[in-house]
Amino acid sequence: MPDYILAFLIAVVVAYILTPGIISLAVKMGAMDAPDARKVHKSPIPRLGGIGIYIAFMVAVLCTVELTQEVIGLLLGGTIIAIVGIIDDLKNLPAKVKLLGQILAAVVLVSFDVRIDFISDPFGDMIYFEYLAIPITIFWVVGLTNTVNLIDGLDGLAAGVSTIAAITILLVALQQDYLLIAVLTAALAGGAFGFLQYNFNPAKIFMGDTGSMFLGYMLAGISIIGAVKSAATIALIVPIFALGLPILDTAFAIVRRYRGGVPIFKPDRGHLHHRLLDLGFTQRQAVLLMYVISGVLGLSAIALTEVSSGIAILIIIAVIFAVLFGAKKLGIFDSKKSIRMH
Repeated sequence: MPDYILAFLIAVVVAYILTPGIISLAVKMGAMDAPDARKVHKSPIPRLGGIGIYIAFMVAVLCTVELTQEVIGLLLGGTIIAIVGIIDDLKNLPAKVKLLGQILAAVVLVSFDVRIDFISDPFGDMIYFEYLAIPITIFWVVGLTNTVNLIDGLDGLAAGVSTIAAITILLVALQQDYLLIAVLTAALAGGAFGFLQYNFNPAKIFMGDTGSMFLGYMLAGISIIGAVKSAATIALIVPIFALGLPILDTAFAIVRRYRGGVPIFKPDRGHLHHRLLDLGFTQRQAVLLMYVISGVLGLSAIALTEVSSGIAILIIIAVIFAVLFGAKKLGIFDSKKSIRMH
């Protein structure tokens, strides 16, 4: 059995077995997500489900991967981000404190030589970042960590989109014969998928910031390792496409809040999933539609690795135009349509 299949199966089983116990633990510790004007659920739901994803990933990786320097850095950084998430799920950390924790986890990754030192342009020439490598890497990691965190607004949404993104990177890694990346993404997909059985609507538990930040962090870190091994820009474009939905939703939220004159970190009801609910979609319908969108973006990412640079550029331009058209139709940029938190 290939290691990546074994890693996926181990993570699925561990997450599936552990999550019921974590539900009971969250209830006992009072880690409950209470409904409010912005949230969709109507009664308190246990959070901390990310603990199951974290443990499932760690067990799967330790059983199937050699502990090289880059892997150790990834696991240590992931542990820090999980700890920050657990504290936040229990105590509701201020945004600035949570950001500092994310930066610390990114710095740990960089300290183990996992960083974006260079990329190649469409013509094959190398672009070296030199002294900008560390800040660019930290920005990349913190940025992707928060994109998954911000999309976690409907039952099963973040877990499903992260699973699709991880599988996309897994398939590209297999195409390029990067087995380490394949195993790591398989373990991540398995943990998220095993947890999804309890998180899909109607959710019995939420992953909380523990899970959403961990998934985003791991996807960011794994993609950097892939970029280092392939020395190609496409290694970073693939996760951007694979996580296109949460990345774009985050970008639109920043633009929307800036235009509305409210703090960028202030939550609202203007996210894509809120717009779909306002249009009359049920939670399940909205989530399934967003799965389909993520799947199409994932397929586009895979296609980018198989075509010439010219066709790849055309694909990227077509996707951008399609996204902007859809966003305009849904009023994603319109701050007046957002129902602000009280």
